[in-house]
Amino acid sequence: MTILKFGGSNFLDPEGYHRVARHIAQRLATGENKIVVVVSAMKGETDRLKAQMLDLNKQASPSNLDAALAIGEMISACLLEAAVSRLGIPVTSLDGYGLGIVTNSGRATVESVDPGPIRSALQEHDVVIAAGAQAINQSGRLTFLGRNASDLTAVVIASMLEEHACEIYSDVPGVYTGDPNLIPEAQLIPEIAYEAIAAMSRYGAKVLHHGAVEYAERHGVTIFCKSLTSDGVVTGTTVTGHGNARSVTVARDAVVISFAGVAERDNLCALLDQHDITTIDVEQNDRFGLCIMSDTDFAMRLVKGTGIPRVSIGSTMVVTVLDASVRRVHLIGDYERAVSLARQLHEQMYPRAVAERFGRG
Repeated sequence: MTILKFGGSNFLDPEGYHRVARHIAQRLATGENKIVVVVSAMKGETDRLKAQMLDLNKQASPSNLDAALAIGEMISACLLEAAVSRLGIPVTSLDGYGLGIVTNSGRATVESVDPGPIRSALQEHDVVIAAGAQAINQSGRLTFLGRNASDLTAVVIASMLEEHACEIYSDVPGVYTGDPNLIPEAQLIPEIAYEAIAAMSRYGAKVLHHGAVEYAERHGVTIFCKSLTSDGVVTGTTVTGHGNARSVTVARDAVVISFAGVAERDNLCALLDQHDITTIDVEQNDRFGLCIMSDTDFAMRLVKGTGIPRVSIGSTMVVTVLDASVRRVHLIGDYERAVSLARQLHEQMYPRAVAERFGRG
């Protein structure tokens, strides 16, 4: 059995669904038996749904908002099912109600799994398409696993079906020493340890969801990062138990909250730490601040419910150097300055790669 996951960058237009469908057909034609495909929403769709909901009600309940955000993946699953069916392949799709994944309420972390529904679907179909980033809670209500959490769905399904690998396809073939869209000189990392890529993800790297990586490590699932191009499949990085590399990450959507006193900051920091949310203590303009690095949507829900007095809330960009256990963090408010700093820091770490690229090596 094969577990594949396709991110939203694969679905920029209807042709994207046809391209993925053809790839699935090729895999079946070359002898692969059953395939489970996890899909993300079309690129930009989740942001559009969130904006539409908040335009109607800025105080929409978390469960109401989660149900709306999950629609993007449901639509994507239906569209891919249509494209695969057009090729004459027996196919069906499942959303969070039928995947057999049960979460708690609130944070929506995986509590239990039942492989029965997917196995039953595979008995009647060669391909099962799963809507990513969603499940149900104990009450049977739809829950949303978070932004970019379709990776987590793919890893959970691989584990529950007793498969030890899954393939994750995005617009880049693997994990780089920096975001190749911002740092052209970034180098592809052929193999990397779970812990290393999880740290990169928590500090801004978007190639894999940190929750998926951490779940994969606990359950022994190897992740193969790939890219589907017009020339075929490019295999980039294997995420497994070993391998490390220095890297520079850029978090573009970090949130900084400032407080009048250190006690208020520490209280919120402790709460967020209980929910495994990555934060950094900062000081700005003689005020005590806390920079939220991961799971910002969920974190802000917690912040609103605390009643802890705060002076201001703002967004920032964070450039982080990750070198084994050493982390150097820079908060930069301006996008161009943040990108420039990231390139400078990367050049300091990998001068040879930069020199060769520009003919100086």
